[in-house]
Amino acid sequence: MIVDPFKTTAPLIAPSILSANFARLGAEMEQVEAGGGDFFHLDVMDGHFVPNISFGPAIISGARQVTEAYFDAHLMISEPARYGPPIVKAGAQSITFHVEAVQDARATALELRKIGCHVGITLRPATPIEAILPALELVDIVLVMSVVPGFSGQKFMPEVLPKAREIKRRLRPDQRLEMDGGLNAQTVKSARDAGVDWFVVASAIFDHPDRAAAIAEIREKIG
Repeated sequence: MIVDPFKTTAPLIAPSILSANFARLGAEMEQVEAGGGDFFHLDVMDGHFVPNISFGPAIISGARQVTEAYFDAHLMISEPARYGPPIVKAGAQSITFHVEAVQDARATALELRKIGCHVGITLRPATPIEAILPALELVDIVLVMSVVPGFSGQKFMPEVLPKAREIKRRLRPDQRLEMDGGLNAQTVKSARDAGVDWFVVASAIFDHPDRAAAIAEIREKIG
């Protein structure tokens, strides 16, 4: 797997451990890593900003013992600046926060940058691009949600593709466009055509009996 995904401009696949079997999380991660996943996506939910609760620093710390791969943490939580430091301490290298969860996106990005991690900003499908613009120059990643955040296994929302194209047009070469939600072998090509660099894939990998085959099929579609 990749330790620093910013060192390549190739399209990358980030398996989301949210869809893994947590009774055997370490083995699941090892299998996906051996199957060709590029780095891991960690969906942290607090039961407040989104209805579900997923996991926090303790699970991330345990997962870090399994792999040296890059950990891309997506905080679907109400206080990202507060919980960013313990999540980075647990092993995450990037923290992506929701623009809808904070009062001042620019201030939040600056606060998270102090931790020494990469910083990302994300927005729900219904949120306009204008919401993230004040912080755009300060982030390394823009994550476009292609489902309503909070649940795994939802269907891809193609109506977000124009938003992805517009954001990609505004990004610097050192920034990355990520997409999360409903991505599988049937939907990734349209996302790639919209300019997406990083593809968060959950159930389409972890629910597949042959993880390597699932990853290979997705990789073929994104080129």
